[in-house]
Amino acid sequence: MSKIERREPLFHIVKNDAISFGKSLGIRIIAIFAGLIVVGILGMILIGENPFSIYSAMFDGAFIDVWTLLQNTALLLMFGIAVIPAFQMKFWNLGANGQVLVGCLASIACMKFLPVKFPQIQNWLLLLIMLVASIIVSCIWSVVPAIFKAFFNTNETLFTLMMNYIALTTVDYFVFTWDKTGSGTLGIVNLLNGQKGWMPDLGNKYLLPIIISIIMTAFMFVYMKFTKHGFEVALVGESVNTAKYVGINVKKVIIRTLLLGGIFCGILGFLYASCLSHTVNQQIGGLGFTAILVAWLANFDSVAMLFTSFFVVFLETGSKFISTKFQLNSTDYSNIVVGIIFFFIIACEFFIRFKIQINHQHQKTEKSEINAEKEGN
Repeated sequence: MSKIERREPLFHIVKNDAISFGKSLGIRIIAIFAGLIVVGILGMILIGENPFSIYSAMFDGAFIDVWTLLQNTALLLMFGIAVIPAFQMKFWNLGANGQVLVGCLASIACMKFLPVKFPQIQNWLLLLIMLVASIIVSCIWSVVPAIFKAFFNTNETLFTLMMNYIALTTVDYFVFTWDKTGSGTLGIVNLLNGQKGWMPDLGNKYLLPIIISIIMTAFMFVYMKFTKHGFEVALVGESVNTAKYVGINVKKVIIRTLLLGGIFCGILGFLYASCLSHTVNQQIGGLGFTAILVAWLANFDSVAMLFTSFFVVFLETGSKFISTKFQLNSTDYSNIVVGIIFFFIIACEFFIRFKIQINHQHQKTEKSEINAEKEGN
């Protein structure tokens, strides 16, 4: 009798659908503590500091300016909210950076030229025009990849990433065109022209983005959980064929979902122009890739993103303070801190989403091979 060639693997990796919320939360907490332990050990080796001094510096640095911490959390949260619907649909939109950037560019254009053309324009009307212009341009930037995906099945990851680079070069072109000083930067727009196009402060300059982020989060939670559109997005993400079978127009869902993300990116671009930076440059909208991590850690849940956004901002802000407190010559160790903890968090997702099973058929296969060899002899 011939020898059996087929060999079953000893281990199988299978999807873990039955894990409880408490267990998944526990795994994440363990991963964070494991990352902190490694950070402390490396701190003793690399910079010669007590681990508890490093942890204390991270905590102090994160809360040295609470309002800035909350505003940065709000901005990161809004970026994440903008990409959640597309990600829920398994449309991997990596273009939030570009969509926010071109929205900001459109707002700045209105802010810069409309008061010159129409000196008597009211500030509320200028702000409204800026908002509409930002949303329209951001929606165009987001819907172009959606149309190509819906009708030609192009790769949305590469397409949206390419749109980011087009946005960067477009901003560079207009900045150099509008700048008359030769500095290569636009500067603060309308600072000396009555601050036209600037949003009024609601008590302080940090509060408005925080309020808008809460409204956007609440809207997205209701939209995804309790509306027909949210159900269609989830169903398309689960199975395109099933969605088509029940009569859902998949092309329409893809385009509509990316338009929604474009609206949120447009609002963000408007906020940068009218409330945060009052200018446009390549650094604006740089949170899009971090937002992907935040959305993934929250399992694309808008409410859970409140906590993951805060944690990521806390970690990045606190780690930067380590270099300042211990007078390090570079931010290398701070970057190592962030990288290690992110690594542990991302790695733990494997044990949350999958489990390793021992294949008992492996032993049976080996026994049958031994028996086959004996019979052959």
